[in-house]
Amino acid sequence: MSRKLVAVLFSVLLISGAAIADQPVRLMVNTSPPYADRSLPEQGLALELLRHIFKRTDYQPDITFESWSRAMEGVSIGLYDALGAAWYSESRSVEYLYSDPYLSSELVLVKLRSSPADYFELSHLAGKRLGVRVDYAYGVDFDSVTDLQLVQENHVIQNLLNLLNGSVDLVLGDQRTLALQMHEYLGKDVHKFEVVAIDLPVRKRHVAASRAIAGEDKMIAAFNRALAEVRKDGSHAAIVAKWDKRYSIE
Repeated sequence: MSRKLVAVLFSVLLISGAAIADQPVRLMVNTSPPYADRSLPEQGLALELLRHIFKRTDYQPDITFESWSRAMEGVSIGLYDALGAAWYSESRSVEYLYSDPYLSSELVLVKLRSSPADYFELSHLAGKRLGVRVDYAYGVDFDSVTDLQLVQENHVIQNLLNLLNGSVDLVLGDQRTLALQMHEYLGKDVHKFEVVAIDLPVRKRHVAASRAIAGEDKMIAAFNRALAEVRKDGSHAAIVAKWDKRYSIE
């Protein structure tokens, strides 16, 4: 084989390797502080983790912010590769291929401290008005609670304001999100809120790839391998601990 041919083949291999290493994965996320928000450091906890994990793969995340409904639609029809921070549900798994969970979060119920009502199990919410977010897969069996009224809003802060003005009796939400919203927008009123002693499911965030695009299983497999690596070396835990120190409910 001539030296010239060897050089050409070597160049082709280098170019091919670079193309694979730079393979983009188009991720859609919705603004959901502290997990994903353009105004936050590293654009949020979830996005810092995603970029950290993908650095261990041959994929380069290209992240776009969009409303949750448009993000789901864009991924389900294959315009984008995956949702970057999705909660799992069986109904969604028909359209989406889920990664291993890369982040866990606690759901909590909050009420006004001035309310005399006590809640220790879901059945105690019977007849109450509960503030929730539109289109969120909470994993809570609301149908089992008699006469529970779900009051849906697009943003957590709307739910918290509804609680303050008496439009709802309780608010359900992610602990980190509620803490950030309280301290950022309702600093003078933080003392008015109280976490209810009801155990709720732990929610886990995944990369959820479109089943409409061939080859997405390879991307998910690469992500899962890299996730196992960063959990093992402690870098994943360090990032989470850094964010939890910033935002917590006392």
